[in-house]
Amino acid sequence: MNQKVSHWKAEFMLFLMTLVWGATFSFTKIGLENCPPFLYVIFRFLIALFLVSVFFKKYLKNIDRKVWKEGAILGLLFGGGFVLQTVGLGITEITNSAFITGLTVVLTPFAFKLISKNKVMFWSKIGVIIAFIGLYIFTNPDINNINLGDVLTLISTTFWALYITFMDSFTKGSTGVNKTYQLVAIQFLFALPLPILGFLYFDLPNFYLNWNWDLTTSLAFNGILASFVLTIIHTTYQRYTTPVKAALIFSLEPIFAAIIATLFMSEILSNIQLIGASILMFG
Repeated sequence: MNQKVSHWKAEFMLFLMTLVWGATFSFTKIGLENCPPFLYVIFRFLIALFLVSVFFKKYLKNIDRKVWKEGAILGLLFGGGFVLQTVGLGITEITNSAFITGLTVVLTPFAFKLISKNKVMFWSKIGVIIAFIGLYIFTNPDINNINLGDVLTLISTTFWALYITFMDSFTKGSTGVNKTYQLVAIQFLFALPLPILGFLYFDLPNFYLNWNWDLTTSLAFNGILASFVLTIIHTTYQRYTTPVKAALIFSLEPIFAAIIATLFMSEILSNIQLIGASILMFG
């Protein structure tokens, strides 16, 4: 199946992705109260890998070496980003994590220019600057008390910026579903070694696991919807826009995180947050 997708549809799908991603902060925080971070990421990736192998088994045959290489690069960046972000979220506040993760929008233009050698368009640069200002006002991060979680999350943003850029490079011009599902499966396969090593080294000595409804719900949301479904959407649609535009859309994640927290966790948005959100949306 080959089809051409308009950039409007692609960007709308990335917008829906970001909406779901916004909910993952709350679900992950709940999950980490009952499960160590590396083990949590292992469970999340195993769920997604299992679903890919079950539903798209027929597409996972005769994978050529080039796709293996591309999937491995994406998987290592994907796994590294998730591990660092998840561990960081267990140490720092949700607002700090959301802000620092949002800095991906600032790093992506540099990664895009470095890897693709293409110029970043003027209005994309303006959008990045405005989005950064709005992001800072909205999250109001506590930068005076930076901790290890903040540093780990900051490193993860480099992984995400590279991931978004390489996703564009590896999928641009390809419209077949075979490569899409192959890349998704290989990503999860190569994303697993990092959290497994982290679990053996960091989590195992102080192991705990409280398997309850909260953990089950958290893993179901993050493993099935946020990992399996959204990675397919991401791999399918990002090719029809630019990495910088994709990063700008993804920068809306903390806004959606706050809205979801307001609706379901009784949190209230302040006036300054509303101003920051408006600026970020404008960017």
